[in-house]
Amino acid sequence: MPSSAELHDRRRAAVAPGVSSVIDAYVAHASGGTLTDVDGREWIDFAAGIAVTNVGNAAPRVVEAVRAQVEKFTHTCFMVAPYSLYVDVCEQLNALTPGTFEKRSALFNSGAEAVENAVKIARHATGRPAIVVFEHAYHGRTNLTMALTAKNMPYKHRFGPFAGEIYRVPMSYPLRDRLDGPAAAARAVDLIEKQVGAANVAAVIIEPIQGEGGFVVPAPGFVSGLHTWASGAGVVFVADEIQTGFCRTGDWFASTFEGVEPDLVTTAKGLAGGLPLAGVTGRATIMDAVHAGGLGGTYGGNPIACAAALASIETMRELSLADAARAIEAAMMPRLRSLAARDPRIAEVRGRGAMLAVEIVTPGTALTPDPATAAAVSAACHRAGLLTLTCGTYGNVLRFLPPLVIPEDTMDRGLHILESAFTSVR
Repeated sequence: MPSSAELHDRRRAAVAPGVSSVIDAYVAHASGGTLTDVDGREWIDFAAGIAVTNVGNAAPRVVEAVRAQVEKFTHTCFMVAPYSLYVDVCEQLNALTPGTFEKRSALFNSGAEAVENAVKIARHATGRPAIVVFEHAYHGRTNLTMALTAKNMPYKHRFGPFAGEIYRVPMSYPLRDRLDGPAAAARAVDLIEKQVGAANVAAVIIEPIQGEGGFVVPAPGFVSGLHTWASGAGVVFVADEIQTGFCRTGDWFASTFEGVEPDLVTTAKGLAGGLPLAGVTGRATIMDAVHAGGLGGTYGGNPIACAAALASIETMRELSLADAARAIEAAMMPRLRSLAARDPRIAEVRGRGAMLAVEIVTPGTALTPDPATAAAVSAACHRAGLLTLTCGTYGNVLRFLPPLVIPEDTMDRGLHILESAFTSVR
């Protein structure tokens, strides 16, 4: 097998440079909480493919289900010749997402596709044009979802012009705005009503915990306050649970923590154990508004991905992975808080379940972001064999997304590497 160095040389000649990678090592196999590269080096995985391999890499049930389905058929296009697996996944999504009302689902390929279709559905159902999103939001890389996404570099820079009728309001960011949830919600609603007009708004789209924007956990009462306003204004409330979903935050979905029942929920990432599958699930009255043929796509709900999703959901139930996420939080949070107490560069430790982060600033300043230190600490982790990711509007947040099946001793080794990385970067 070629070495990572050889593969990297080939990559430079074959792959567009706009597609970047966090590390230059090339993976040969992975399982549980580790990756092994082609040179035989083991990496502790605190990334999970950006919250995708919640059930672990090559999870046994997923592998078995995929293998069995490949031997039957690989594709017919559900819009041409349907199959039961698509229906099975939709039934699971309807049952698992928050809300006891009657629901429908539609399947797609990626999180961006799911969000884009949620916008289509909301506009069609309401007859209104405007979409409200939030500062620091990330919703995808298509033209429409780039418009929804807040951060310019690298996601939006020189890719415009973007889709219209998108309006951005402040997010609850407790570390930086010092507002409680109801006050932050009132601020956002006031801007919506004054600058957009409630009667023009088709949907409000929010990540219950922001992902790429910095793992920002809104203050209690913010999400529920927005939901209450949206319900009264006839606005479709869309929870983007693409990164938070499927046990990642200690429950099946993060909306549950504020008692919110979204009108529409978008899912992807952790749904299918590493295969590309996404969904929009929501109130039947809203989902049923779209005419036949208005939703779909050639590969949406591919049978192999659906088989993987059913096996992944079964694994989540069997292994109680929501409980596992809470156990990861219970193990990691004290270590991260202890590290923060010793290192004044860490302004905040935040997150929920196995979706945790530290925000890094310049000590002695008014929370001045320090992306250079965040990048240096992450690079030190990589050199020591721990795969970590940075994020945030300012690039100054280290985020931690271990697979929910990571062994405790592997997680402990990863935390030791992280602590040493902070010590080595001065």
